[in-house]
Amino acid sequence: MAVFTPVSLDDLKSWIKQFPLGEALAIRGIESGIENSNFFITTDKGEYVLTIFEKLSFQQLPFYLNLMRHLAQRSVLVPEPIANHRGDIINELHGKPASIVTKLQGQWQMHPSPVHCAAVGAMLAKMHLAGRDFPMYQPNLRGIDWWHETAPVVMPFMSGEQQHLLQNEMAFQEGFAASVTYQALASGPVHADLFRNNVMFDGERLTGFFDFYFAGCDTWLFDVAVTVNDWCIDLDSGEFDPARIQAMLEAYHAVRPFTADEQTAWQPILRSAALRFWLSRLYDFHLPRSAEMLTPHDPAHFERILRLRADKAVPQLPA
Repeated sequence: MAVFTPVSLDDLKSWIKQFPLGEALAIRGIESGIENSNFFITTDKGEYVLTIFEKLSFQQLPFYLNLMRHLAQRSVLVPEPIANHRGDIINELHGKPASIVTKLQGQWQMHPSPVHCAAVGAMLAKMHLAGRDFPMYQPNLRGIDWWHETAPVVMPFMSGEQQHLLQNEMAFQEGFAASVTYQALASGPVHADLFRNNVMFDGERLTGFFDFYFAGCDTWLFDVAVTVNDWCIDLDSGEFDPARIQAMLEAYHAVRPFTADEQTAWQPILRSAALRFWLSRLYDFHLPRSAEMLTPHDPAHFERILRLRADKAVPQLPA
């Protein structure tokens, strides 16, 4: 992620003594992303990831880190938080909350094939089922309430046509969220940000999901929609790739079958997933925070996807 809070090797050497990880040997900032300060760290016990949380508070973080530990202990491929000698998985560094988690092997798959998409779909369904008995609750913090807070802030940067699109889509989504169909959708902990750069592969073997710091409780279908809106599209046009979306949805369905209500809700939920990321990218693009490494994304990408999902028929869920 972008580095907002620098950490030197000397800083790390003294701080890491509270963990059973041996001596710190190296630290390197991770450039991608815009929310937290992330670093690859090497100790004489192995390689790990250090995160300093720039927005999330000590009070909010237990949900995310305990969810990761819960999933890891149920054979879902995710990083596992490392506790210090006192058993704490959240600790202060430079006045901010921080954590260390295990480092996944492999690399991002930025040009996925149907095989990769099937692996992601199956593991996503497994993750949803594994989270059913997770005892903590936190809403999706980028849901409708956040949309209402954010829309007025980004409106001044938008054209009249874009403002009209945003207002109409928010009205549509509010109406749908109040519907009987929406209320019947299965829900639980979701990743909510499972883009290509948040999954690791070793060749065609999926090695893990990471970056759970947008996770919350929402409909499982929303998590599927976020994922297919990134993994199963042509990045230039936003159009779905038929082979990839079929592979992902069928693999998910084989582990956790879709319901009749989810069939009905599929296109509206795809629209809501596009709206969420259009809004966040508008905010990050027009109101960026300073950082040593910062790569804000072009909001036009998700505006294009939102228009497509609203105007064109979408591939149906497996029945």
